[in-house]
Amino acid sequence: MERFLSLIFCLVFVFGYSQSKTTTIETVIIEDKSDPRALEILKKVNKLFKENSPQSLDSYAYKSYEKISLDINEDSISQFNKFFNDANLFKKKREKDSLNNISAREIFSKSKLFLWERAQEFLYSKKYGEKINILDNRISGLRQPIYEMMALQQSNRDKLPNQLKQENRGLYRFFLTDTLELDGRKNFVIRFREVNYKNPDKKRKYNGVIYIDTKTYGVKKIENFSKNKNDGIITSTWTYYNNKWFLALETVKLKMSNMSLEGSNQENSEEKTKKKDKKTFGTYAFLTSRYFDFLSPIDEHKNDFKGYTFSVKSTDGKSLDLYRTDALTERERNTYKTIDSLGRKYNIDSKAQILSGLLNGQIRVGNVDFALDEIVNYNLYEGFRVGLKTKLNENFNSYVSPDYYFAYGFKDDRWKYGLGIDIKTTLEKNSYFRIEHYNDVTSSGEFYRKLWSFKMRTMNYGNNLNNDRYFRFRGVSLSYNNDVSNALTLVSAIRRNREEAMFDYGFRNKGADFDNFSTLFTLKYSPFSTNIMTPQGKSLIDQRYPEIYLNYEQSYKLLGGDFDYSRFDLLFLHNFKTRFGTTGFRLYGGIVLGSAPIWKNFTMNGLASPRKDFNFNLTSYLGFATLEGGKYYNDRFVAYYLTHKIPWYFKSFGKNVSSFDFVLRGTIGNMKHPEYHEFKFKKLDRLYQEVGLEWNNFLSTYFNLGLFYRVGYYTTPNFKQNFAIQFKLKLLDF
Repeated sequence: MERFLSLIFCLVFVFGYSQSKTTTIETVIIEDKSDPRALEILKKVNKLFKENSPQSLDSYAYKSYEKISLDINEDSISQFNKFFNDANLFKKKREKDSLNNISAREIFSKSKLFLWERAQEFLYSKKYGEKINILDNRISGLRQPIYEMMALQQSNRDKLPNQLKQENRGLYRFFLTDTLELDGRKNFVIRFREVNYKNPDKKRKYNGVIYIDTKTYGVKKIENFSKNKNDGIITSTWTYYNNKWFLALETVKLKMSNMSLEGSNQENSEEKTKKKDKKTFGTYAFLTSRYFDFLSPIDEHKNDFKGYTFSVKSTDGKSLDLYRTDALTERERNTYKTIDSLGRKYNIDSKAQILSGLLNGQIRVGNVDFALDEIVNYNLYEGFRVGLKTKLNENFNSYVSPDYYFAYGFKDDRWKYGLGIDIKTTLEKNSYFRIEHYNDVTSSGEFYRKLWSFKMRTMNYGNNLNNDRYFRFRGVSLSYNNDVSNALTLVSAIRRNREEAMFDYGFRNKGADFDNFSTLFTLKYSPFSTNIMTPQGKSLIDQRYPEIYLNYEQSYKLLGGDFDYSRFDLLFLHNFKTRFGTTGFRLYGGIVLGSAPIWKNFTMNGLASPRKDFNFNLTSYLGFATLEGGKYYNDRFVAYYLTHKIPWYFKSFGKNVSSFDFVLRGTIGNMKHPEYHEFKFKKLDRLYQEVGLEWNNFLSTYFNLGLFYRVGYYTTPNFKQNFAIQFKLKLLDF
């Protein structure tokens, strides 16, 4: 069963490219460098891509029908059925049926193992942006849809294929070989192979071929072959409509695994090893995506584009007949009957919901969601922190969602807890009031992480491995979260807290324990990210840059409050690609106006430990690998985090290709009144910088290895203090 569920998720990452009869115009000698003529053509393709793209039009609309399945190769079906019927396989009774053995073979004799259909409508307006309506959807074995899966998009729709991107140019070798006429238009034929691709016997000379229209330099077709001829082919084909190139067809045939069947051999033989014949059948993932009903321009109505990028119209599959370009085969019809019955038997729905919840950092069990980020953590103050955070989901109530968490720190030997309730105002978008009560601890001077994505929060887990400057906060808050649009989210909150330093500290001779009444306004602006509204709430499908996060906290001497300060912090994220590689940067900073305790100022996110001879830490979203944790505080600062992927690739162990990222981090600030704070710290008022080199896919693992060195004013004669090694999970990306 676990294997079946994993197939559901791995199939959605199978995407597209094709093949055609060509006329050779000259002999090509394979060398380990690209043909300059091919590179010149690709340069023009890149330059004219936006002009050729449908999104250069004022508006357009079209529909799509997609079908993904897992099956035996069509040429092998009759042979499989003959062997299945003749083989003496199934006389022995099994106590426990399983999709991993006998059931899978029985299924393949009559139907496919998996089938997913989806129909979509794409709307675009320069004024209102893009809107994607999921018209209908059906997945075999599942009664409840997986919304994150429904919203996944093919790789080559409305964007330059990976093989043609300038930053990936080092991954391939390109050769201009032919010219060919397709659909009445003349095309250049450029063949390519991967940089680490060798050409032993029985393997292809090339990995794929690109067809480029000679007049517009638009991409007509891409075929991507597997190295072994029977392992698969991926094809994308475009059509020329209204002087633009629209994606028209994507097909995939990709080998997933081999399945072996054994049958009795009727011929006499002295050797027992020859009494059985073994037959192997390949199982393949198949995808077909057809795009049709192109229309441009269209009548633009604001209401057609409201809400999130994705909207779900139907998920029961009853209207799919309206969009199918070909009727389902008998084998496909049997798939729904067979796999749906197995889905009920094995309760696939609940297991699939658990897996889909992992995308948002939670495990779903019935009416309850369990947060992954509260299970186990580590920081220098609490040591190992273990906890449990649960939330009643929409299966309990569509509008009301209570939650509770508790945690225990082994080093400080204290329990922490929090309880709250969300009350939604609508089911069409994220809009809800929240009331909560809490008694917890957190590190001093941190950026607020409200509205950060699960991936960003995960990357920041190592931020306090060497920081023990924590404070306790206990109180109540009332907040309102509202998605004004797909791009803009606003949160406003009122809080009444009791706050106390958990280290030796005093503020202006008034001690370390205060009352704080404050308001907090948080803004997130992400104009190009894609989201979908699900019964669980908004789900982030694709985080795109730039993004802006802004917090404004205002404290008042009301209701017993001891402070009157204003605190601002801003985080700006961007990621862009050029011919010189992929560059990403984080620009962030903050300022405190008025007098506030040290935990409301800014720590400089140091990850190193002054008590160790060797600096090793995990990456942090805003941290410095060589800077001591908890040592520096400012009431104003700016910082930057620059990373650049060098477009030079080399073969690592196994089949993986590695590359390097150059990293530069820096920060500077000041503290206006350090004398207000009665504890040992330093202000960081000179430019602090560190440079680093990250080895991506380190030794073919899922980690990146970073080597960092402190440079500039704060460099010391001690090499070990200046040097740090850092690990980062590859999936966290930029």
